Amino acid sequence: MEMRKSLLPIVMLLMTAGAAQAGGLVTKHASSVQLNVDAARTQATRIGSSFSISGSNIDTTDGSTAGTVSAGTITSGVYNPGTIAATQDTAGAAFSFAQSYNQADAVPTSAATVGTIPNFGSVTSYTAGTKDTLAGTVTSAGILTVTAGGAGTSATGQFVSEITVID
Repeated sequence: MEMRKSLLPIVMLLMTAGAAQAGGLVTKHASSVQLNVDAARTQATRIGSSFSISGSNIDTTDGSTAGTVSAGTITSGVYNPGTIAATQDTAGAAFSFAQSYNQADAVPTSAATVGTIPNFGSVTSYTAGTKDTLAGTVTSAGILTVTAGGAGTSATGQFVSEITVID
């Protein structure tokens, strides 16, 4: 029995040794504020030419040559298809003829100047953001304060907490 009594404190000591050596917890905290004010900008896309012609039971001509579909020209990057006339193959027979043309935007001869908008078919302009009351702070205690601004602004506050358990 005495042997058992002397082993009991050693067993208890071994049981607590693992818990004492278990490592611990590591925590990290970070706070941040990001403020953005948009710049004025314009997005322009040049529209290209498109031309299509189709038909059945017809003959086409540009006025000088029969069977000609187009005597078009390209000037400054813009296609001009010219005039196309259609005549029936057989008088009184059914026929169809369709023609469509979308004119391209002219190709600019110089680079765009800041503040000017090109004369293109697809243009979207945005005014500059206004700071107004836009503000953000982070205190030494990690407390965030974000105040909304005017149009064209954004404010983002972030608090990140990381906990690591070490075995």
